[in-house]
Amino acid sequence: MRSSSHALRLGVLTALLLSQVCSGIRWLTLSHAPASLHINQTHHCKLLPGLVSSQAQLCRTNLELMQTIIQAAREVKKTCQKTFADMRWNCSSIDIPSDAPKYRPDLERGTREAAFVYALSAATISHTIARACTSGDLRVCSCGPIPAEIPEPGYRWGGCADNLHYGLMMGSKFSDAPMKMKRASSNANKLMHLHNSEAGRRALREALVMKCKCHGVSGSCSIRTCWRGLQDLREIAMDLKTKYLSATKVVHRPSGTRKQLVPKDIDIRPLRENELVYLQSSPDFCTKNEKQGSVGTQDRQCNKTSLGSDSCDLMCCGRGYNPYTEKLVERCHCKYHWCCYVTCKKCERIVERYVCK
Repeated sequence: MRSSSHALRLGVLTALLLSQVCSGIRWLTLSHAPASLHINQTHHCKLLPGLVSSQAQLCRTNLELMQTIIQAAREVKKTCQKTFADMRWNCSSIDIPSDAPKYRPDLERGTREAAFVYALSAATISHTIARACTSGDLRVCSCGPIPAEIPEPGYRWGGCADNLHYGLMMGSKFSDAPMKMKRASSNANKLMHLHNSEAGRRALREALVMKCKCHGVSGSCSIRTCWRGLQDLREIAMDLKTKYLSATKVVHRPSGTRKQLVPKDIDIRPLRENELVYLQSSPDFCTKNEKQGSVGTQDRQCNKTSLGSDSCDLMCCGRGYNPYTEKLVERCHCKYHWCCYVTCKKCERIVERYVCK
C-alpha cells in the first residue's frame, strides 16, 4: 500500500511536466506504473502520468477501466518492440522514463514511425478492453452480441464473443482525447494522428474473425459452436507494419473550404481511410542523432545469413560487424516414461552471433 501511494505521489510532478505537452500518446507512460498499483479512488486519476484533463475525467467515471488501460500501455510497448526487432528503428522511442518531458523527435515530428505508434496504440487499447469484457475482468461489459445472420448448417452461434463495440467506443474516447483538445499541437499533426488512430481501429475491425469449437462423438465435429473473436494483437501489429512500409506522405493544404491532409504527390489516388499517413520523412536511423530521434544501430545484433532488414549489411548500414560466441544450454534427449513424466538431459552448444560496428 505504501509503495503504491509513493508511486502516485511521484506522479504529481510527472503530471505537471506533461501538462505542457499535448502528445496523443503520453498515456503510454502508464506502462511504467508498478504492478502493485490499483486505481480505486477518484483522486488517484489526477496523479497518473500522461493524462490530459478529459482522460482524467474518464478515469474518474470509469475507475475499473484504468487497470485495463494500464495493461494496454504495456502491451503497446512490448508489441511494438517485438514487431520491429528486425528493423533499424526498433521502437526504442517508446521506452523512455515516465518523467521525461516529451517523446523522442521521431514520434513528435509526424514521421511514419509516429504513424505506426498511434495506429498500434489505438488498436491495442480497444483490443485490450474488448478482451477484458470477454474474460470478465471488467464488470461494466460482457460478451459481444450474437451476430444477426443465420449460420450455415452444422454451425451455431454460442461461446463468448469479444466485445469489439465496447472496446472501440471506450478506446477511442480515451486515446483520441488529447488530439481533440483546443490546444492540441498543430492542426496538421492533429489530423495525422486522428487519421492513423482510426486506421488502427479499422485494422482491428478487420481482425474480428469467426472462431469455432467442435462437438460430436469421438471428435467427429458434427456441429460447431462459433463466435466472433479478435485475432492476436501480434497479427494486427504485423498488418499495421505492412501499412507502415507503404505509408503515404501527405501535406496540409486547402481542400474545399478548409485545410486537409492530401497526398504530397498530386497524381496519386485519394487517401484511403485504412492506410497510414505521415508528414515528415524519417532519418535512416543508422547513426545516433538526438535531434532526429535516432539511437543508431551500433551494437545491434544482426543476422549474417539473412537477406532482409535484419541482415548485417542493412542493419549495420555498411559499417561492418563483429562476431562473438555464446554458449546455449538446452533441454535435449528427452524421454517419455509411462506413466506419466518426461526426463531430459541438458546439452550445451556454441553459437556465433554478430553485432554492428
